[in-house]
Amino acid sequence: MRTGLIARKVGMTRVFEESGNHVPVTVLKVEDCAVTGQKTMDRDGYTAVQLGIERAKVSRLNKATRGRFAAVNVEPRRVVREFRVADDALLDVGAEVTVDHFVNGQKIDVQGISVGKGFAGAMKRHGFAGLRASHGVSVSHRSHGSTGQCQDPGRVFKGKKMAGHMGARTASIQNLVVVGTDIEKGLILVRGAVPGSKSGIVIVRDAVKAPRPDDAPYPAALKAAEEEVVAAVESDSAVEEAAAVEAPADDASADETTKD
Repeated sequence: MRTGLIARKVGMTRVFEESGNHVPVTVLKVEDCAVTGQKTMDRDGYTAVQLGIERAKVSRLNKATRGRFAAVNVEPRRVVREFRVADDALLDVGAEVTVDHFVNGQKIDVQGISVGKGFAGAMKRHGFAGLRASHGVSVSHRSHGSTGQCQDPGRVFKGKKMAGHMGARTASIQNLVVVGTDIEKGLILVRGAVPGSKSGIVIVRDAVKAPRPDDAPYPAALKAAEEEVVAAVESDSAVEEAAAVEAPADDASADETTKD
């Protein structure tokens, strides 16, 4: 089990397949997703990593929050979430996870806060049919009807479906498909809709009910690792260029020695 990602819902659009069919997708943006903490079995009794996204202004944080980020030497983040991981999937504090953590065609689970609908009646909230439109019913056509029982037990049971606050609850959608990713812009395109309103925070994880693809990076796709590879390639090219520049100079000195 590896870590997930924290993303912000940008909105919906569509992309076109090679066949010409259009696919409705939700755009998720991952910005500066870094590891801000670790949970270990020896110290905490379980293994997990804490991720944070979107750099925050230090002046807007309280002293306790500033101290927590300063203790691990990581820039403060606005949003922090925790992900349970396997023992061999722990990530170093400060490492940044990129959107290619998920590959095209992979199934994922997305969790977010559903759009709030305010106070709603029983018909809208629970799908009740309502009372009859005629034959003795007046005024209360959209009411939910009787709620209680007879004298025994003489009360309304807990959990009775009635009017009340609708939405603004944690909701999850499973087995959504990743259509594509944009590493430079930090975007993930997910087929279909995900819970939450625009600019809402969502949690993206590997699907629980589907196997993880073999080409998915384990334990994670890290930005630091990519930078190290680029630096190594640049250093190798610099060494080769330096060797190429020094070689003619040596040849020239050898020629002068021969002439003398």
